[in-house]
Amino acid sequence: MNDQEMFEKVATATGFIAALDQSGGSTPKALRGYGIEEDAYSTEEEMFGLIHDMRSRIITSPSFSGEKVLGAILFERTMDGDADGKPVPDALRDRGVVPFLKVDKGLEDEADGVQMMKPMPDLDALLTRAKAKGVFGTKKRSVINKASPSGIAAIVQQQFEVAEQILAHGLMPIIEPEINIKSADRAQSDVMLRDSILKALDSVSGDNKVMLKLSIPAEAGTFDALVSHPRVLRVVALSGGFARPEACAELAKNKGMIASFSRALLEDLRHQMTLAEFDAALGGAIDEIHAASAT
Repeated sequence: MNDQEMFEKVATATGFIAALDQSGGSTPKALRGYGIEEDAYSTEEEMFGLIHDMRSRIITSPSFSGEKVLGAILFERTMDGDADGKPVPDALRDRGVVPFLKVDKGLEDEADGVQMMKPMPDLDALLTRAKAKGVFGTKKRSVINKASPSGIAAIVQQQFEVAEQILAHGLMPIIEPEINIKSADRAQSDVMLRDSILKALDSVSGDNKVMLKLSIPAEAGTFDALVSHPRVLRVVALSGGFARPEACAELAKNKGMIASFSRALLEDLRHQMTLAEFDAALGGAIDEIHAASAT
């Protein structure tokens, strides 16, 4: 797939985006969920080797194809690794899956009810490398814990400023201001975030589009104006801690939003499984998430 083919697939095809981008801080938890305890490795390199093996197993499974999986978000080390004897972005495109890259460096401490992204001083170099490897887009995450008008405005401003830097490299930015689903004022945060993003979309440069990755709203339909906005290529939803059945049920209430799940996609996978068992479990999850994304 070339850039235009990837653009059209993400914009129009039925399916969802797999989030395979656990970073250093979340990798031990992801490995435990996969059935590998921390005593199975003693160094960071061994840990990242194990998580790469898990991701490679997912990417090369028969059920993981562009028929239902539109794209996959990668951790930087995964982008630089191989699967099926070829660079991971190439392996994905060969299967009809559009590659994205997580580019943020984690979160600042909470202030004003939100957690901003940490500085990314090497972002231009990373974007240049990602583009050369055939990556289509990027993802960057911040977190909203309280319905703070000033905090949410600051999050959105930072996200859109970095999005312009990404667009300048010919890559598609996924803007991810996650709302904590355990927040007591989650519904108010949804509305504040929607309205702040609508204002920011008016300032997107040229004829560019962006993507949005948002928590499933407390009230179905809250993000309809974002789904239909001409500057938004696609709105995808994170599972945010919901188990897969609940995440899929909540997502299905929001027409036009598609999934970009991580834990909810991987929760039934274990490293002890045979190839057939692994593919059956993965295929079942893919079918369930695809159905919820097709509403």
